Amino acid sequence: MNLTPIWGSLTVFIICPLLGGLPLIDWITYTITGRHLSKLGTGNISVSAAFYHGGKGAGILAVLSEAAKGIVAVLLARAFFPAGSVWEIIAIIALVMGRYWMGKSAGTTNAVWGIVAHDAIAAGLVWLISLISFTIIRDRTLGKYGALVLLVVIIGLRNPDRLEYAVATLALASLLAWIYQNIPDDLDLAATTENTSNSKMFRFFQGDQNILTLNNKLDADQVGSKAANLSLLKRQGYSIAEGWILRPGDDLRALVAKLEPAKESPLIVRSSAIGEDSQSASAAGQYLSILDVTTKEQLNSAIIDCQASYLQGNALEYRRHSRQAEESMAILIQRQIAGVYSGVAFSRDPVDRLNDGVAIEALPGKATKIVSGKFTPQRYRVAIPEAELDSDRPIVVTQENLHDDAEAIPQKIIESVAILAREMEDLFEGIPQDIEWTHDGKQLWLLQVRPITNLQPIWTRRIAAEVIPGKIRPLTWSINQPLTCGVWGKLFTIVLGNRAKDLNFNETATLHFASAYFNATLLGTIFRRMGLPPESLEFLTRGAKFSKPPLSSTIRNLPGLWRLFKREWNLIKHFQSDRQSLFTPILTEIEAQEVAELSPPEIIDRINTILELLDKVTYYNILAPLSFALRQSLFKVAETELDSSQTSEVIAVSSLAEIASQARKILGTKEITLDSSASLFAHIAENPEGTSVMEQFNLWLNKYGYLSETATDIAVPRWRDKPGIPRQMFTRFYFDAHGAKIAQSASISAQSWKAKLVQKRLDLKSQVGETYNKLLAHLRWSFLALEQQWLDSGLIQNSGDIFLLRLEEIMAVVNNSDRELIQQLPQLIAARQQQWHREQQLIPVPKLVYGQPEPSVWTAPAVNPRQKFQGIGASLGQIEGVVQIVSSLGQTKRIDHQTIIVVPYTDAGWSPILARAGGLISEVGGRLSHGAIVAREYNIPAVMDVTDATKLFHDGQRVRIDGQTGIVEILE
Repeated sequence: MNLTPIWGSLTVFIICPLLGGLPLIDWITYTITGRHLSKLGTGNISVSAAFYHGGKGAGILAVLSEAAKGIVAVLLARAFFPAGSVWEIIAIIALVMGRYWMGKSAGTTNAVWGIVAHDAIAAGLVWLISLISFTIIRDRTLGKYGALVLLVVIIGLRNPDRLEYAVATLALASLLAWIYQNIPDDLDLAATTENTSNSKMFRFFQGDQNILTLNNKLDADQVGSKAANLSLLKRQGYSIAEGWILRPGDDLRALVAKLEPAKESPLIVRSSAIGEDSQSASAAGQYLSILDVTTKEQLNSAIIDCQASYLQGNALEYRRHSRQAEESMAILIQRQIAGVYSGVAFSRDPVDRLNDGVAIEALPGKATKIVSGKFTPQRYRVAIPEAELDSDRPIVVTQENLHDDAEAIPQKIIESVAILAREMEDLFEGIPQDIEWTHDGKQLWLLQVRPITNLQPIWTRRIAAEVIPGKIRPLTWSINQPLTCGVWGKLFTIVLGNRAKDLNFNETATLHFASAYFNATLLGTIFRRMGLPPESLEFLTRGAKFSKPPLSSTIRNLPGLWRLFKREWNLIKHFQSDRQSLFTPILTEIEAQEVAELSPPEIIDRINTILELLDKVTYYNILAPLSFALRQSLFKVAETELDSSQTSEVIAVSSLAEIASQARKILGTKEITLDSSASLFAHIAENPEGTSVMEQFNLWLNKYGYLSETATDIAVPRWRDKPGIPRQMFTRFYFDAHGAKIAQSASISAQSWKAKLVQKRLDLKSQVGETYNKLLAHLRWSFLALEQQWLDSGLIQNSGDIFLLRLEEIMAVVNNSDRELIQQLPQLIAARQQQWHREQQLIPVPKLVYGQPEPSVWTAPAVNPRQKFQGIGASLGQIEGVVQIVSSLGQTKRIDHQTIIVVPYTDAGWSPILARAGGLISEVGGRLSHGAIVAREYNIPAVMDVTDATKLFHDGQRVRIDGQTGIVEILE
């Protein structure tokens, strides 16, 4: 067998990419200049970058090294295949791929000299025609892509009978064209290079058509965010005045010569500094804007004056104060719009941060009147309906300060401006935007758009409301926040590696209004670095759907994703190992020792042990649901194919229903006059046969007493602390045979191999949740034991006070390390108690919070009356029934299969109520929440994430819910 073709193909596909990836240019430039190209300019390791940053010597050596690569690749192919074969072109393709993926460059020089070695005549023709065309046309983009087209045509014409040559060349040209679209061009750097000997060459190859306009795709790192944002908007079809950009360092003469300012069409010269109009600093009013430029002389002077404003004292002080690096300034020149009405608009109010309206300031005339501060503008507030089911509600415009003699701005214009402001917010990933606008009497023009800097970061209740629901006391948060932030930080660092070094994961979550919020801005940054799509932030803030991430970003994150995949793949094995060696033995030891018998230092040791375990379990408690959701989505396994009957909450309810059913058979119901838990348990205690029933109930309570309505909040009593709640559930099952029947879950007859793979992750999720909840319960009981000792000693006065302290404060008191804290403890607790009572009244809390709001100014918005509401369909089926608001498990309302319960949230402890209901509406949650899982287990329709549901509906109201579409409808 002739092995030459095999070895040849292996050489082409392995050696050539590695050859392309060799960073010879970087080594050459570093040897000459002591600097790495990857940290300069565009970051490209290319021939043009070597010329630009390293000078003529480095550039020439770079050309020679990359030309040699192209020639060597062809010669390697020629060593195994006939000279001139199509394998030479394939070798060039492999070389260019390696050059891009590993060497951070397009590989144009490699391709050119590879083609020279393959077919010198074709290469010469392409070079000659391209050079002549570029000299005449002077359009760099056309010249670049035109050369690729010429290459395909000429190679094809020189090999008319061999189609594979044209196909291979087309593949090479397409690859290069794709790379050109995905990397910055070094020729976009200022023509005034660091080495002046190269300036003329750069200006020639940049071409006369290189004057940037707002029609070009612009990079904010090169021309500033102001110009880049307007370019993006103009290319998307928004009304943006025609504009040109002078990059930092470029000669202004070519641009001045091109433009023709006149009295009939004046120009405006504006700054577009690097760092201006960014998320952290607006630089508003720091640099000059010069209007009414009508001659070339004025234009020349205006550009110079605008550039000089970058070095003015106030601008230097602003950048120092806002910690901005000293960069450079581009100049933006635009056609000046003759505004009839002008103003500014804020998609979210930067002062009244909790007001959901668009804030607009406007005046007749030019926009500069508003921003100058010399005129008092008219103020408007515009309420725009956002929900799909609110689309028929009108836009409401409120005028706040119109004087009798002032000319009112037409309402249609104000409405259009408000809609435009919200469109800008949507376009820029949900970040509130500040826009400048003008209306010329015919149409609305957008002059500027930038983030509102004091509304950062954005905090969202989405996801947080389900993970840590309800109002949260200081002790709970001082434990949950570092656990949650720490584990998420570890997971993100696994994927991002060194790119996570500048991220502060401790800022992942915070409390507002005693409620948990996630940092959507930080998470949006993380998602973008992970290569997830731009709407990631909108997913967090508004529930937008994800699209597929770009292939290039996925490839970039492959090492990190591989590390995460290995952990996900071994998740069950690692958890079982930790459970066997750590969780079960230590939990057994904790359960065997009565915490009341321990001294305060011993209790602290016990708490520290539990916290160490929780740090490990929290990792599993976050990754296991993610793994389950990922596999369910990947394998497209429906919830109906999965068996949730082994979750601890479902087993607890089924066991309780079975005990109630057996008790009813033994004791009957005739002798019990009142349908109440007190009368039932009194009857059980008086009946000789009731002893076995009480033994079974107490065993059940001892086993499942760690559950509660909010397992993640250690301040919330467990069932063992308040046995009245499970007693009420037992009573309902005792008197309601229907309840006992539905508690027997339907089994899954036969699962597909895909469903079995997903089922394993669902079972893991349940096992992890059980361990996690048990540890939190023992953590609560440890703090309660410590609190009792403090109550006995008089250190604190009331039960529950310990939950108003933070963990580090409790540690300091026990260790006697802060005498001042101990002395001030009563006052501290009293102040926290007052704050807690105030924040408990703040219901409902806003879904989004911008910046750092003042809780005292928050008032819940009026509920808009509607007939239909959109949530998340979480359990299939439709039902019409009667609403029963259940705000907590302590409520003793009668619930049956005609009852649709409306709850603020659901946790494992809500299972007994869910098991008896006919349908579920929850204010928060999704398809993976406890309520959704239990609802599917008992085949009752469920709709999650209906904001303010406990306020929108009332007891006795008839509604219809659709568990598939997520629509809830009030029936007349």
